[in-house]
Amino acid sequence: MPVKMVLNKGKVPVKIYTDEVESSALNQLQNIAYLPFIHSHVAAMPDVHMGIGATVGSVIPTKGAIIPAAVGVDIGCGMIATRLSIRASDLPDNLKRVRTAIEEVVPVGFAMHKSIHAKNSTIISLSKGLKKVVEKHPAINKMLKKPDKTWTQQLGTLGGGNHFIELCLDENKEVWIMLHSGSRGIGNVIGRYFINLAKKDMEKHIAQLPHRDLAYFSEGATHFDDYVDAVQWAQDYAMWNRREMMRLIIDTLRKPLPPFEVTKEAINCHHNYVSVEEHFGEQVFLTRKGAISATDGELGIIPGSMGAKSYIVKGMGNPESFCSCSHGAGRKMSRTAAKRNFNSNDVEIQTQGVECRKDKGIIDEIPGAYKSIEEVMTNQNDLVETVHILKQVVCVKG
Repeated sequence: MPVKMVLNKGKVPVKIYTDEVESSALNQLQNIAYLPFIHSHVAAMPDVHMGIGATVGSVIPTKGAIIPAAVGVDIGCGMIATRLSIRASDLPDNLKRVRTAIEEVVPVGFAMHKSIHAKNSTIISLSKGLKKVVEKHPAINKMLKKPDKTWTQQLGTLGGGNHFIELCLDENKEVWIMLHSGSRGIGNVIGRYFINLAKKDMEKHIAQLPHRDLAYFSEGATHFDDYVDAVQWAQDYAMWNRREMMRLIIDTLRKPLPPFEVTKEAINCHHNYVSVEEHFGEQVFLTRKGAISATDGELGIIPGSMGAKSYIVKGMGNPESFCSCSHGAGRKMSRTAAKRNFNSNDVEIQTQGVECRKDKGIIDEIPGAYKSIEEVMTNQNDLVETVHILKQVVCVKG
């Protein structure tokens, strides 16, 4: 399915892979397209919706500048999935023990480990990179109540919001572990700090921006390199956070499940990040806010809402989308609207067959608050091809 809509009101076009976009998201996309350093065009994925700072589901190529609010505060947020050697028939009839085992080993919400769980070599490596950032910007440490404890003991924790851990079955009834998380408290602090710093640096020019959230660092400016270092560190931290959780989950599931091996190496992909890439003959900073890389043959993960299907995909390297695709189903309803429109009984109905919490605390994450993942996939069938379709049987929510 080709591009479905093109906005031509900015300095560059916005190419959109769906014809269902809320007006607030269209306004945000248009604002980005007015910026003078956007290269070629802006691409909007089929799960596009309004975000904080910039549109979720947008792919933004910039030359000589980066917009911290477009990367956001959950820097490096993304997915990891791996397949096990067991099948649906090997799972116990009652999966509550499986969910409980995961909840006992992986802290969720604001909780963290009581001690450091990650390997010493990982902590040492991450410490070096963070030290370089914090030495120049000590205010980052002041924003954290217990700086060293926060990031070291949150390594291998889920967080809240739309983050989750799932046990899924593919079309062959083989078992997968899949999870969604990012750079936790430290990534949030780094994101907020540099977003505010960009606004402060641009105080004289902020009125010239289409929106103050689009404050940016220009290459060569005082804090540009510092932000690049900080955002790269947070992306690495997010990657390690997912790896650490996967390790903990695999270890703990050896108790309630029959013996198994890992048969598919983990796919670990960001969907809120910035990287240096070449597109349309130029090297650019490519920001994917709610989008994943889909270069030719590259494996990725596109989750649906809990109770819906998820997809393991292979990229087709479509240049028009900057070799990108959607990062999930995408919200069609705000968290407030979801709480207003649904109740616990609706959660029970919409998550039938899934072992998960079904209380009022997760109403904002109800499947009905999200777009149809099937429709999203149809709208990007020239961006990715489906390798596996997963259906969750256990879901642990943040």
